[in-house]
Amino acid sequence: MRLYEKWEKSHMNQLWAPWRMAYIAGIGHKDEGCIFCKKPEENKDRENLILYRGKQCFIIMNLFPYNNGHLMVVPYAHCPDIGFLDKQASSEVWECICLSRKALTETLHPDGFNIGINLGRTAGAGIDTHLHVHIVPRWNGDTNFMPVLGEAKVISQALHETYDALLPAFRSTAGTSSAASSTR
Repeated sequence: MRLYEKWEKSHMNQLWAPWRMAYIAGIGHKDEGCIFCKKPEENKDRENLILYRGKQCFIIMNLFPYNNGHLMVVPYAHCPDIGFLDKQASSEVWECICLSRKALTETLHPDGFNIGINLGRTAGAGIDTHLHVHIVPRWNGDTNFMPVLGEAKVISQALHETYDALLPAFRSTAGTSSAASSTR
């Protein structure tokens, strides 16, 4: 046995992330229909990670998050680009972005945010036929060696635990938003 092999066996840590297998197994398989159209119709908000429902759009947690608390604002209208939204939907998307930032700030206390839209497959959109806006909370020091060397991102909390922590903030904050409708 070589010296480094002995060291690896005694010092190599294992990172268990069994929920990632669902993502890996699903790569290359196409679901029937649009996930952003189907999920709100199911009325299973906790199971589908839907935190908020407005009149024109909803807020859902990313099932395969970049960081803990990674949310998406999604218009109900099935369209691929911001240019297809009417003024009311565009306005509510922005209100829901602000609502998400406020709820994430109150609950998870991030140091900053990445907020953005990937328009088209070439721009990085995993789902390029239905517009959605990403809200990713960031913390000082959240970029470390794991994504660079290990090609892995550590998500520190289970999705439904994050959902349960965020939901009260959305319920209390949504009452002050003109986009307020209901959460189920």
